[in-house]
Order: sequence, then C-alpha cells, then structure tokens
Amino acid sequence: MRPSQRILVVDDDSAGRRLTRATLAKAGFAVVEAGNGRQALDLLAQGLPDLVLMDVSMPEMDGFTACSELRRLPGGTRVPVIMMTGLDDVGSIERAFEVGASDFITKPINWAILGHRVRYILRASHAIDKLAQSQRRLSNAQRIGDMGDWEWDARADRVLCSEQAQRIFGHGGDDAPSDFAAFFAAVHVEDAEAWRQACRRALADGQPFAHDLRVQRADGSLRHLQQQVEVIEHDAAGMPVRLAGAVHDVTRHKTAEAEIRRLAYYDPLTGLPNRLLFTEQLQRSLLHCERHGKRLAIMFIDLDNFKRVNDTLGHTCGDELLRTTGGRLAASLRAYDSLTRNAGEGEHAIARLGGDEFIVMVSDIDRAVDVAAIAQRLVKTLEQPLVLQGTEVFVGGSIGVAIYPDDGRDIDTLLKNADTAMYRAKEAGRGAFQFYDASMNARALDRLLMETRLRRALERQEFVLHYQPRVDVPSGRVVGAEALIRWQHPEQGLLPPADFIPLVEDVGLVIPIGEWAIDVACRQSAAWAAAGLGHIPVAVNLASTHLRERALPALVARAIKDHGLPPNCLEIEVTESILLADSAVSGEIADELDRMGVKLSIDDFGTGYSSLSYLKRLPIASLKIDRSFVRDLVTDPDDEAIVSAIIALAHSLKLKVVAEGVETEAQLAMLRARRCDEYQGYLTSRPVDAVEFERLLRSMMASGVQAQAPVSAVIALPRPARPAPRPAAA
Repeated sequence: MRPSQRILVVDDDSAGRRLTRATLAKAGFAVVEAGNGRQALDLLAQGLPDLVLMDVSMPEMDGFTACSELRRLPGGTRVPVIMMTGLDDVGSIERAFEVGASDFITKPINWAILGHRVRYILRASHAIDKLAQSQRRLSNAQRIGDMGDWEWDARADRVLCSEQAQRIFGHGGDDAPSDFAAFFAAVHVEDAEAWRQACRRALADGQPFAHDLRVQRADGSLRHLQQQVEVIEHDAAGMPVRLAGAVHDVTRHKTAEAEIRRLAYYDPLTGLPNRLLFTEQLQRSLLHCERHGKRLAIMFIDLDNFKRVNDTLGHTCGDELLRTTGGRLAASLRAYDSLTRNAGEGEHAIARLGGDEFIVMVSDIDRAVDVAAIAQRLVKTLEQPLVLQGTEVFVGGSIGVAIYPDDGRDIDTLLKNADTAMYRAKEAGRGAFQFYDASMNARALDRLLMETRLRRALERQEFVLHYQPRVDVPSGRVVGAEALIRWQHPEQGLLPPADFIPLVEDVGLVIPIGEWAIDVACRQSAAWAAAGLGHIPVAVNLASTHLRERALPALVARAIKDHGLPPNCLEIEVTESILLADSAVSGEIADELDRMGVKLSIDDFGTGYSSLSYLKRLPIASLKIDRSFVRDLVTDPDDEAIVSAIIALAHSLKLKVVAEGVETEAQLAMLRARRCDEYQGYLTSRPVDAVEFERLLRSMMASGVQAQAPVSAVIALPRPARPAPRPAAA
C-alpha cells in the first residue's frame, strides 16, 4: 500500500465522516471529506482520488447522481466507487451498480473490516487497470503490426477473436461471425480447402503448423496472411479440441518483395526481363534441353541507328525508342513459336540486356528454318518507322543467332557466339540476321585487334588526308577540294574510311579525330598559301555530337589564329539528318561559327529527313547533292527530277549547289543544263594526297585551266553510319 493513496469520503453525516476518516487514516490512507455530492464533484475537478466512499442519501446532490457525474469526468471510469447503503435497501444497491459503482457497503458499517475492504477494492482496481493497459498495448501492437489472434473451439464450433483478427479477416462492426465457416468465409477460394484441411490435421495429430493464405475483402482487395496455429486444449480422452492462431497481414511485405523482385529482375525502362532473370530462365531451359535432347536458339538483337537518334534527338527520345521497340519485339513473338514453353512464362522469352541490346530465347526448336522465320519477322518489326518528337525515324536492327547445342552448351558460350553473329550481320549491311559459324570468332578477334590499334592510331599520327578537286561547272576551273580521311595502318597499308569509320564511332574517337582534322586542315591551307596557291578555305565534316560541343567555336577560332588564316578559310560540313532535332545548342553554335566567318554546308542532301525547316533556321551557304542521285542521273527519270528539284530549291534560297560522284561527261552535261554550280568526282580526279593535289593544281594552271581562288577544301570526317557506305576510294 502506498501512503499517498487518497480516499474521498462523501457523507452528509459529519459524525460518520469522522469515524470513517479515523478508521481509514489508521489503516494508512490519506482522507479527503465532502458533505454532499456537489462538494464531492468540486473536489474531483481538482484531482481524482484513488477511491471514493460515497453515501447514497445526501442533500443537494445524492450519491447516485454524484457517481454518474464522476464517471463522465476524464479518467473517472478508472476510479473505484464504494456506495454506502442501508442493510435492506436492495433497490439502492441495484441502482448503485447501474450508475457505475464498483462495490457497496451496508450500514451500519463494520469499522474493523472497513480498511481491509478498501484495500481489497484498491488492489482489484489496480489489477483491472493493469489488465486494461495490457489489453490496450496488445491491441495497439496488433494494429500497428497488422496482427491478430483467434481461438476456435471445435466442439461448439465457436470462434473468439481479437479486434484486429476480425478486421484482418474482413469483418466490420463489433460482432464477428462465431462459427468457423462464417469467420473464415473471406479466405480466397483457391486457398480455402487447404486451410480447412490444415486445421483438421491439427485436430487429428495435435501438431502446431504454419499456413499462408489469401483473403479476398468485400471491396475486392486481396490480402496475404501468414498464420501460426497451435492446439491449446484437449478433452478428457486427450484429443485436441481447441486451436489458437496468430495471424499476420503480410501484404505490405509481399508488395515490397514484388517490387524488390521487379527492380532485381526487370528493366525499369522497358519493363522487360533483364540479364539476370533471362540467364536464370536460360539456365533452366538448357537443363531441360539436355535432359530431353531438345534444341534451343538465342537471338542477340542490336539496334542499328540508335546512337544517331539518341545523339540527335536526345536521351528522352532515345528512351522512348527503346520502350517502343521492346514492346514491338515482345508483341511479335507469337504463341506458336513455342517460346520458353518449358522454361517459364512466355514474357521471359525476350529481355533487354542494356543499352540498345535485346535478346530472345526460342526453345523446343525443330528446324533452323523455323528460327530463321522468327528472326526475319523480328527484323521486319525493327524496320517499322517510329515518330519521336514529331519526327519520323527509321532505326532497324541486326540479329545474331546461336543454337544449342551446335554453337555452345553453356550460357556464356551461347551469348558470346550470338553476339559475334550479330556483329557479322552488321558488317554484312545491317538490317538482317546471321547464324553463327566458327569462322566468325576469328573475325571478332580481328575486330577487337582493330579497335585496339585504332585507339593508338591518333596518338601515333597514323591518320592522313587525301583530296579530290571540286570543279566549277560553267568554267571547268578547280574551285575547291574534298579531303577524305585515310588510315595508314602499319600492317594493312592505307585503309579507306569504310574500313574503320564504324569502329571510330564505337570506340568514341569521333570528337578527338574531328579536332585533329580541324587543326590539320588549317595547317594544310596555310601550307598551300605559302606555296603560292593563295588562301584555301577548308570545310570539315563533323558528326552530330561535335556540333553540340560548346567548345567547338573556341577550337575553330584557335586553329584559325594559330595557322594565320582568315575566318573564311574554314567551312563546316554536316549531314542534314543531324540538324533536325531542332537543338538549341546546335543552332547557337552554327550562328556563332557564321558570325566568325566560317561557312556551313549540308552534305549528302536529300538522304536525310523530310523536314526542310533547318534551311531557314541555320546559316547555310551550300548544299551537296548525294552521289546516289547523281549515279543514275542519265538513265533514271526519278533521279533527274530529284536533282532538278534540289538545284531549283537551293537557288531559290540563294544557296550554292555541289554535285558529288560525277564520273561521266553525260552526267556533267545534265548538271550543266540544270545550272548546277559545282561538281566533284572521278571525272576530274580520284582523291590524292596533299603533295599530289598541289601538283595537280599546278599542272592545270600551267595548261591554262587555272584554279579559281579562293580554293575550297572539304575534310570528310566520321559521319553516322549509313546502310550503303561510300565506295572505297571515297
């Protein structure tokens, strides 16, 4: 007993209060007195005692009313109240309990036992409070942890449950169904029978068990539950008769696990399986094939022009391209292809490995021709155009195929060989598929060695420039030159661009080679001027990534200054397709170069996109007609119409026109008739080195065909790869 326990004695009989006070004080309690119910409420408002001893009959406010008011006070329900009534006043006793009394004492009071009675009531009240607090903590813990508990008496088929268990099993309100079938009625139909059998087994063998199941709520939501069940009571014969279960709603954990699995096994951009999931599926399929003597094909897919789109239109469009492509590839894999029939779900037949690489698994194949049909359909799917930011683009793709067990018996070998076959498909012209054969590994090794050598070529000064004259159509005078990059390979000799430019893009040397060419072109222009040929402007063909380099104008200005050239001695040449992203950066750089005095020309005009808005947005000085239109100019009316239209368009915009690839007098005559300004091609000269080009100019000057100063030189640098590369001499 604590000395601080306070007892409020409420009685209108002052003598009775004094006797009560003395008795309780002697028992160790602190006593506060009130003469009636009204005074008692005033004291209660100042602080609640540990117990109230209340007389029934009092003036102003009787004990019944005072007890009822006490119960309405904050915390008043926890204070025990003992009502003092007459010995035979049964009606008062009943009413006392109705208004919330905890116990009663009859008058006359037995003073000898009063202290013991009060002490007992306080202990009981304290125990009740602790039980209530424990129940409250348990209820809170179950609510916070999405847990509950239940008991089932199999003899009476009666279920008792906690509030949280009631909620978890989908029951609302205060009253849950009491029989087994009704209480567990929300268990998912696919799990219900297994749940009933598990409970029957426990009643038969008395063993505890764990069980997972699903609950279908009335609102349609699906909850995942875990249960631990034990037998807690046996009958006289020792047979289990009562089960107790602890239930845990693990829906959030299941959702988190699903999200973790998605992040671990699926590509976040396309939603397709990633390399990890694909290799797991492939491993299972390979085991199946090994056991049953089946064959399996791996298709390695790489997009052909993804880098160009990504660099030109930006990463947002690149991401959209990958999402669309992944969806199209998945949709094209029809059910009758037997995709992953023995490995798992069909959607795992295709995966994104990363970048612009996808992979497809075709299981249970019978004939190579079936695989070829699937590969061809995928190639056709990749050929379909896409519209990105209002621009129609064609990407295409190359596919390499490796077959188990012919081309490998393990995952690494199959993937490596499919990848090798894919590169062979690219080398063969792109937009196609290739089956793997052993000779491809030798080619792949050669490619790897070539890439390694290429990385060293720039620092070892193995690149050189060759020049081809550009001629004025009306007068026949040389007015410029196109210079083309060559690689003086230490073992293979002089290599044309077609042999190494695709590798330049792959190994990331476009920017440094472009910077090298700007410096070399300016140096050569200065050398020609010093040799008495006058200042020769130089046009450098740049890739799309370079035209968005903020440092480009400063680089150009420095090169011109270092070699003592006027600004109009440099011309930047670009393909039309790289300017159609409407890039603000490209436009700003082009304007800055124009203000500097450097001209901008469009190479391979007519082979890019259909939009011509860049002709008025950018400071363009000239257009070059692609050689593909000039080649059949004399025999193909369509090419004749295209060339005529390009010349008319350029002249209407006050732009100069240069025709590429002129090889015959008939071609030149038609260009002359259509007022083309300049041409270049084998008709005049093949590309030659700088010394031979100077000799050619001097020879023509000596024969009376003088070069028209200023002479223009064009340096052809790496461009985005096209399906039809230029001739080797280019």
